[in-house]
Amino acid sequence: MEIDYGHQWKEKILGNIYKGRVEDVLPGLGSAFVDVGINESLFLSQGEINTAILLSRGLKARHREIPINKVLRPNQSLILQVRRAGIGSKNPQGTTKMSLPGRFWILLPNEDRVGISRRVESVDLHNRLRRLAQDLKQEGQGLIARTAAQWASKAELERDYLWLAETWEAIELAAQGPSSPKLLYKSMGLVQTILRDRLLPDVSEVIVDSPFFREKILSFLEYLHMEEYRGRIRLYKGKTPLFEHYHVQEQIQETLSSRVDLSGGGFVVIDETEALTVIDVNSGADVRHRNQQAAILNANLEAAKEIARQLRLRKISGIIIVDFIDMEEPSAVQKLIDEVKKVLNEDRVSADFIDLTPLSLMEITRKCEGESLAGMLENADFDP
Repeated sequence: MEIDYGHQWKEKILGNIYKGRVEDVLPGLGSAFVDVGINESLFLSQGEINTAILLSRGLKARHREIPINKVLRPNQSLILQVRRAGIGSKNPQGTTKMSLPGRFWILLPNEDRVGISRRVESVDLHNRLRRLAQDLKQEGQGLIARTAAQWASKAELERDYLWLAETWEAIELAAQGPSSPKLLYKSMGLVQTILRDRLLPDVSEVIVDSPFFREKILSFLEYLHMEEYRGRIRLYKGKTPLFEHYHVQEQIQETLSSRVDLSGGGFVVIDETEALTVIDVNSGADVRHRNQQAAILNANLEAAKEIARQLRLRKISGIIIVDFIDMEEPSAVQKLIDEVKKVLNEDRVSADFIDLTPLSLMEITRKCEGESLAGMLENADFDP
């Protein structure tokens, strides 16, 4: 299960593309701040400057070795995209490495490469999509095939690419002229993004409790040429609230507690800090295993599955340190590592096992896709 949170009162800026004006260049930090016309300036790190900008300055592409003040200067106009929303007191982050997501492709207007979703497991499909991407993209462009691309026809893939290419041309046209800062491209809203990215053949139905929004969803599916999914959009007419009927409310409430109980008698404690998230695993009272080592392994394996679930529910990202219960047998440790890798690989967001330290602390990373639930609750009057 995964929960996405959105609010009418908080404008979504992630993915937006702006024409901005460089405010400050900080060579010592290898970064700059860019005014794009919103409340906070975008933080732009040296590593987020694309190769085309470097070459236009007569510089080599190895930008990490080039001082940022040789690339950017105050009051310079710059096109950049919001790659990460602001978290807490941190400014939102920008990038000049643009990416435009479609239904089947992600267009990289200024990166010359081809990528395939890790969820495309078939070698034949992988090769087919790679060949088609090379045929479709223009020189200097990049294309990443999304998971849904493996079920698409050649005509659908070509149509999606052309739509993205035309969108980028419109952005470049809008960027012409002296005026800045200004918005050039606004990303899709939460519901539209979910439908575009996650309404795949393995989704049996989408349940909505508003006739008005059901019609809006049907119109959006027609816009994206996804008419085959119209029959899967179901209007809920029950007397109890939708979230209550499907026990969603209970699971949201669960994420507000630092302690999460496991069915085997153990529990985990989740503590989010600004720098990282720390998770402690406790065996509790496991009465199903008389052997102590078997009980510990069972508690750790059960905790691994629940931790992966909680990361999704709470939208936790960044560095995650897990203090599993110590195990003596190397084979048991390997079983735990294999289980962690397995459950992290099932996450829609990129999440990876990094290492197990000498102190038996497991290091995990998960890609940031916005503010966590805890941060949202801290920074807003939000009633789940």
